[in-house]
Amino acid sequence: MKKYLKIVCSLILFLLATSAPCFAGEFRVTRVYDGDTVKAGTPDIIIYIMLVGIDAPEISNRADQPDQEFGQKAREMLSSLVLNQPVVVEGYGTVPYPDKNIISVIHANGKNVNLEMVKLGLAKVQRANLPQGFDIEPYLKAENEAREAKRGMWILGDKCISPAKWRELHGSAKKK
Repeated sequence: MKKYLKIVCSLILFLLATSAPCFAGEFRVTRVYDGDTVKAGTPDIIIYIMLVGIDAPEISNRADQPDQEFGQKAREMLSSLVLNQPVVVEGYGTVPYPDKNIISVIHANGKNVNLEMVKLGLAKVQRANLPQGFDIEPYLKAENEAREAKRGMWILGDKCISPAKWRELHGSAKKK
C-alpha cells in the first residue's frame, strides 16, 4: 500500500510540475505564509505553492524589520479565500525557493484566487519568468483596474513600491 501511495504522490507532483498547465485535483490549504505562498495537501501528500503570475507585498522574516505595507492585509485576504478550504491546483512547474515550490493558479469556490488578489490590489502582476502557457492578460487588466480605483496597495500612489523592490531594499532572500 505504501509503495502505491508513493507512486500516486509522485505522479501528482509530476503532473503539477509539468510546464503545461494541468488540473491535478483537489487539495486543502492548511497554511498561508504570505499573500502569495501556501501549504496544501491531501491525507497522503503535502505541497508548497507559490501563486503564479502575482507578487504580493512582503511580510518580514526578521524581528528588527517591519513588514511591507499591505503585507499582512494580503496574507489575511488570502487566508480568508483559501485557508482550510478545498482548492483545485493548476500547476505550471516548480521553483527552487525554498523547497521546490509548485507555481500554480489556485481555484477556490469557483474563483481564480491569484486573479482575485490582483483585483483587490493586494498583489502586483509578476511580469518576468512566467511559465509557458500562462495567460497574463487578465492579470494586467485587473492590475490596471485596481490601480485606477486605488484599491489595496494602490492607494499609496507614488509611494507604492513593488514587492521585488522592497526585497531588494531590505535584503530579503525571497526571490520570485
